[in-house]
Amino acid sequence: MPASISLSNIAWSTPDGRTLFSNLSLNFEAGRSGLVGRNGVGKSTLLYLISRSMLPETGNVSVAGTLGLLRQAAQISPGETVADLFGASEGLDLLRRAGAGLASVEELTNADWTLEARIEAALARVGLSAEPATALDALSGGQRTRAGLAALVFGEPDFILLDEPTNNLDRDGRKAVIDLLAGWRTGAIVVSHDRELLDTMDAIVELTSLGATRHGGNWSHYRERKAIELAAAEHDLLDAERRVSEVAVKGQATAERKARKDGAGKRKAAKGDMPRILMNGLKNRAENTSGENIRLAERRRAQAEADAAAARERIEVLQPILLKLPSTGLPPTKSVLRVDRLTAGYEPGRSVISDFSLAVTGPERVALVGGNGSGKTTLLKAISGELEPWAGSVSILTAYAMLDQQVGLLDAKASIRDNFRRINPEADENACRAALARFMFRADAALQVASSLSGGQLLRAGLACVLGGKAPPALLILDEPTNHLDIDAIEAVEAGLRGYDGALLVVSHDQAFLEAIGITRRVDLADRSRMRSGDRRSRL
Repeated sequence: MPASISLSNIAWSTPDGRTLFSNLSLNFEAGRSGLVGRNGVGKSTLLYLISRSMLPETGNVSVAGTLGLLRQAAQISPGETVADLFGASEGLDLLRRAGAGLASVEELTNADWTLEARIEAALARVGLSAEPATALDALSGGQRTRAGLAALVFGEPDFILLDEPTNNLDRDGRKAVIDLLAGWRTGAIVVSHDRELLDTMDAIVELTSLGATRHGGNWSHYRERKAIELAAAEHDLLDAERRVSEVAVKGQATAERKARKDGAGKRKAAKGDMPRILMNGLKNRAENTSGENIRLAERRRAQAEADAAAARERIEVLQPILLKLPSTGLPPTKSVLRVDRLTAGYEPGRSVISDFSLAVTGPERVALVGGNGSGKTTLLKAISGELEPWAGSVSILTAYAMLDQQVGLLDAKASIRDNFRRINPEADENACRAALARFMFRADAALQVASSLSGGQLLRAGLACVLGGKAPPALLILDEPTNHLDIDAIEAVEAGLRGYDGALLVVSHDQAFLEAIGITRRVDLADRSRMRSGDRRSRL
C-alpha cells in the first residue's frame, strides 16, 4: 500500500483558547510538499499532529507507512552522543566488545556488522564529519541539525517531516539538505522559509487563518499565483468599496426625494382640496414603497460591506508586512564599534575566537560569515558583553541593540505591549500600539505573553520592540535573524533594513537575505580560523 497521510476535519486550539485549525482536511502522498504560512498559523503544530506527538481536539489523522520527525530544536540530555541520536549506542558497544573478543556467541549472532558503516554513510550524506561517540553538546547548532537529519533518514521512514531543516546551517549544510531532498523518493513534508529549498518542492501547501490551500509546483510558481490572487483581491476590494459608496449615495438621494415628496404632501394636505380617503391611500402607498426601498438599499449595503470585508481579509492574508523605520541620525564618520585583538572561548585552553580585530564606522553593513563552528555567535556574545573576553577589548560607541536567536532582550513573562513600553519608555500607548501594528501585532495580539509566541512571532516581537520606537539604536546586531521568520516577514524585514540608516552587524547563512539588505563588507571567520591554524603549524 503506498504511503499516505490524511487529515480529516481536524480542530485544535492553543492552551489560551486561540483556534488554529477548524475542520481542516488535507492529504499528502509521495512527493515533496513545502508547508508555508505566517508565523503562529500552526505549521509546526500540524507536523506534531501528523506525527501524533500531539492529538487533535476533534477529527482524525490517518497515516499509511512510517514517519520520521525532525524538530526545530530538540532537547539534549547531558552526555548524549551522536550514537544516541541514531539509537545505536548499544549496537556499537556490542561491536566494540566483539572486536575485543568480549562478546558472547549469542550476542555475536545479533550483531549488526554494517551498523558503523551505515551511520558513517548517513552522516556523510548530510556533509557532517563526526564520530558516533561525539557528544552532542560539543557540536554547534548547525552541526546538531545535520546529525539529527542524518539520524532521521538513517531509519528510512516512508515520510519525513522536517521543521525548518536549514535553520542554523551554513552554506554547505543547506546544500546537503537540498541535495538529500532532491534524491528523496518517498514522502516529505517540509516546513521552511528557505526560498532556495522551497524551489525544489513538488507542491506548496499554504496555511492561513482561512484554512489550507495546495498549489502544484515549487515556490516560484506559488509566488506568481499569489501575486495574481493579491491583484484579484485588491480589485474585488475596490469594486466592493465602490458599491458601498454607490449604495450610500443612492440612499442619500432616496432620502432627499422622500423628504421633498413628504413636504409637498403636507403642503397639499394643508390646502384641503383632496379627499381624506385618497390622501391616506397615497400616504400608505408611499410609506410601503419607501419601506421596501429602504430594505432593498440595506440589503445591498450589507452585501457590499460583506464583500469588502471578505476582500480585506484576503488581502490581510496575502499582503506582506510593510515597515518604515525612523532615522537613527548616525553620522557617516562616527566610530560605532571597535574590537581589538579579542580572544574568547568557553573552556580554558580552547579559544573559539583568537586575536580578532574589527572596526565599524558610520552606517556600515557588516556580515560575519563562516561555516558552522567557526565562532560567529561566540564573537557576538563577546561583543555584546554576554561572554567575558580572555584578552583584548571591545568598545561599542553608540546606542545598540542585539537580537540573539532566543530574543533574550524580551521578558518572557511580559506581554509584547509591556515589553515595548519597557524598552521604549518615551512611547505613549498610541505610539506603542501603532508601532506593534506595523509588525502585525494588532489589538489583542499585542497582549500576548512573550513565552506563548512561536519562534517566528518572538523574533518579530523583538524587532518591533527594538525598531518600532521613535529613535532606533544606531547599531543593530543580529544573530541569524531569518531563522524563525516566515517568508513574508523576511521580505518585510529586508525592506525595513534597507531603509534603516544605522550600522548593521549580522550573522546569517541566508545569502539572499544578506544581498537584499545591502551588506557592504563580509568578514569570514572560517578564513581567520584557517589562518590561525596555518600560523600554528608554521611555528611547529
